[in-house]
Amino acid sequence: MKKVRITVLKCTFQEEIAEEYGVPGMTPCPLHKVGEEYLADHRKPEGFCDEAWKAIQHFVFACAHVPSTRFFYFGNENGWNRYPNVVIGSCQDGFRPVIFKIETTDIEAVRGN
Repeated sequence: MKKVRITVLKCTFQEEIAEEYGVPGMTPCPLHKVGEEYLADHRKPEGFCDEAWKAIQHFVFACAHVPSTRFFYFGNENGWNRYPNVVIGSCQDGFRPVIFKIETTDIEAVRGN
């Protein structure tokens, strides 16, 4: 099993939706900032949003366990990801979704625990 790097690519904010349905004063995600990086295996990294983890943990698991495959990468017009062993995912917050790059590393994960 390999470690997986999770990088915050973008913190978005759906202002029109938040104005109509959100609480007054809502802002973009207060937990993550563009450029942050986390290393993960089968566990949520410390400081990582619980809800974001629920949304992307299956991508992390797949990248950690099958790094030799081309996950969502088909090398032709049928695929939607340009790079092998990289997945783009996001949290499910409809007001302020955060976009993550999830990629396999060469770092061995410690088994157990």
